Amino acid sequence: MERCGDFVQWFLPDMSIKILMCLEDPSDLVRVSAVSTSWRQFVIGNGLCKHLCLRRFPDISSVANMTEVKNTIVPVVSQPEKSSEWSSLEWDHRVYAFMAQGLSNCTRKDCLIDAILASSTDNYPEESILNTLEPSDRVGRRASYWSSRGESDPTVPETLTYKLISKLCLISEFHVQPFQAYFQFGFPIYSAKAVRFRVGHSNVKIDVESDNGHESAAAQGSLLDKIVWTYTSPAFPMEQENSLQKFKLPEPVLCIGGVLQVELLGRVQRQEMDGQYYICVSHVQVVGRPLLPAFDVEILDESGKWNLKYYPKENLCQSRTKFSEGESSSPRLRSFGSNLRGWEQMILNTLLGAGAVVVDDDSDEELGGLF
Repeated sequence: MERCGDFVQWFLPDMSIKILMCLEDPSDLVRVSAVSTSWRQFVIGNGLCKHLCLRRFPDISSVANMTEVKNTIVPVVSQPEKSSEWSSLEWDHRVYAFMAQGLSNCTRKDCLIDAILASSTDNYPEESILNTLEPSDRVGRRASYWSSRGESDPTVPETLTYKLISKLCLISEFHVQPFQAYFQFGFPIYSAKAVRFRVGHSNVKIDVESDNGHESAAAQGSLLDKIVWTYTSPAFPMEQENSLQKFKLPEPVLCIGGVLQVELLGRVQRQEMDGQYYICVSHVQVVGRPLLPAFDVEILDESGKWNLKYYPKENLCQSRTKFSEGESSSPRLRSFGSNLRGWEQMILNTLLGAGAVVVDDDSDEELGGLF
């Protein structure tokens, strides 16, 4: 039987890079780096994980620095023969592989964690922006919604500003449900004509809305002026319907900084008792993929530069929690894992959804037969 060749050794480096960069899933690059010592050195030496991550998420290129905090995943083995340049490339490979997977995790519909501020509120706190975090338009026997102040001009916009669950989120959809006033004659629906979304970051701390903090709304409004908006979506027309209306972005957007704003453009419903136009919203959802807890973002300045902090111990704790709940890897995966370095095994298991396993074997045994 004719012996198979190694294309990485046959082809020029540029051609091998082009072939490997045809991969789209970061898990594939991790598998490639585990095939053999030569493939691992080629993937790491050419920074392929970093290039793949930047290709999928170009906004990550604005990171000014990446810091690893308390790296205690596996015991450190003294390897004086390793150059500082190789150690840096190896670290980049590990961090970017985790980050790409962190942004490719399961999609969730609860990416909003808190409300920051509404541009106006008619009756506080009964009609606070906090009500829009509730999935229903009723809580117990009372109505749950946010209401703007009344305006004689139907073109006056309103904004709802929120804090995302993570400072780094990949956002794909927004859902907004207008409120139907079932306690008013004719059951009017106070929707907006259109809706638009913005994401960004602030260099100052912005307090979230609270039941005791209405008097600070003016001060918070001045803080919102310091938010740097990095993305504004197209305007989407809204229907005057009592339903959760879904708006999908043209492309998923990487939100760096964790601030999101819903812009409600135009008013369609006049209240009969005072002749004023209002906008009322019962629920807002954001669909996306928050970064794993092992990462944190520190905004440096208004230019958009930011530090990415990597806490590898968080990955280990998260993985142990999963296994304590009864999850385990398959026999084939355990056999395969025994030949991987500790952090490579953790990446692979995370990519495969099996959690992370720390192993002590530092063998460079070739694994080509497993693929």
